[in-house]
Amino acid sequence: MKTQLKKGVLEMCVLALLERHDSYAYEIVSTLADGVEMSEGTIYPLMRRLQNDGLVSTYLVESDSGPPRKYYRLEVRGREVLAEMKQEWSGFLEEVNKIIEG
Repeated sequence: MKTQLKKGVLEMCVLALLERHDSYAYEIVSTLADGVEMSEGTIYPLMRRLQNDGLVSTYLVESDSGPPRKYYRLEVRGREVLAEMKQEWSGFLEEVNKIIEG
């Protein structure tokens, strides 16, 4: 996937995953790696920004295989922003499809 296109949808994809269930960074990267080709180096700055913007919050869960995992939870503001993004995305896709399909 082209880098600029990927940057534009990555935040929406992460919020959509968190809408399904709480998750930790590695799990998010693993889920998105195939389709969006993202790395762990990409996810941590994005998660910090989402947290600073009040879209997600974090909590720690003990792990059997190492240190506690930091889980991310979608906050009410994150759900609102995701709903706006989904609406914009649908409109964008519709317009692009009109253009490329003639």
